[in-house]
Amino acid sequence: MGRTVLVTGGAGFIGGHTTIELLSRGDEVIIIDNLVNAKPKAVEQIQKITGQEPVFCQIDLRDKELVEKVFEGYSIDSVIHFAGLKAVGESISIPVEYYRNNIEGTLKLIEVMDKHKVYNMVFSSSACVYGDPASVPITEDFPTGPTNPYGRTKLFLEEIFFDLAKSNPAWKIVMLRYFNPVGAHNSGEFGEDPNGIPNNLMPYISQVAVKRLPELSVFGDDYETKDGSGVRDFIHVVDLAMGHLHALDRIESFEGVEVFNLGTGNGYSVLELVQAFKDASGVDVPYKIAPRRDG
Repeated sequence: MGRTVLVTGGAGFIGGHTTIELLSRGDEVIIIDNLVNAKPKAVEQIQKITGQEPVFCQIDLRDKELVEKVFEGYSIDSVIHFAGLKAVGESISIPVEYYRNNIEGTLKLIEVMDKHKVYNMVFSSSACVYGDPASVPITEDFPTGPTNPYGRTKLFLEEIFFDLAKSNPAWKIVMLRYFNPVGAHNSGEFGEDPNGIPNNLMPYISQVAVKRLPELSVFGDDYETKDGSGVRDFIHVVDLAMGHLHALDRIESFEGVEVFNLGTGNGYSVLELVQAFKDASGVDVPYKIAPRRDG
């Protein structure tokens, strides 16, 4: 018999792929998502792929009363917490909204979980918490020092989870710091299709390729890399989703808080990714060099 898992942000790119994998292995899934970063059709796509329909609740985590009703209506075993604003550049422009949304929403979720004695959580953190590391590859014991408000919200929440576990040993939390998710489900039915202008590289490339956007901006060509463009560790989103399932399984065998990086350990540049897309699709992706991005 599978678990009953609440997935916050479960209609989004990573949350949706994780929901697909949970349903495929027999878990019951309840999604909470306010659809700020996702589309309503995501739930239909998840059902089409899996043949199963997750429970979907269009709720903002900051609406504690509605979150309470979800916990009252279902016998939830564990929570995978993705929900939050996530664009680095935007977080620099509207930092207060990022702190309010990401931290306040999580605090209210924690309070409801505690009331209903649901103490198992997998938290979607980010490699942003490391800031600008002195060397690569990055390991979990590296010092933290985010360079933008988005990364700071993740680090502040990690600190909250450490404090929470110290205050009550019933809490069992796995925090996953991941690098740059790309790709789509191999069915072709579910991928990254954000609202508005994409903040991530792969959906931006895709939208340029189908002429929804005129060209890609490559932010910086003066980095100390092989072609001058920024290098990232790109991890396939399905591999990332499976990492969350393994984290759920691990919760059963430990107490307290554990931290894991999720990446491949290999870096690829922005221009290498553009070329790989062109080679695979046969479609040209026009681009221009733009200044480095803040944060």
